[in-house]
Amino acid sequence: MLIPCFACESRFRPDEYFRACHDYNRGRDMVAWTCPRCGNRDELRVLPGELGFGYPKHGGFDVSDRVRVPGLQRRRQDLRLDISLDEEVWRVPTRVRQLTGAR
Repeated sequence: MLIPCFACESRFRPDEYFRACHDYNRGRDMVAWTCPRCGNRDELRVLPGELGFGYPKHGGFDVSDRVRVPGLQRRRQDLRLDISLDEEVWRVPTRVRQLTGAR
């Protein structure tokens, strides 16, 4: 199973792909991913058995393209998203955002 970068068309094994995931936005249920080869940044949603690619829209996330990844699972935690496939687990942390005007 190889997962593509839509910008440079490189393909990655799941371990290499999911290690490049960062910054889980729990409110939008969205993960940021940066391609290890070309540096392109994509936003995606991890769904059972697939990855959903799209764009933030009206406070949510609009999925426009899907890539099937059989066996892919997810588990939302308070400050991270756990992604699992077979016996592997990758943890994508939530970046703590500063509140505007907070002291």
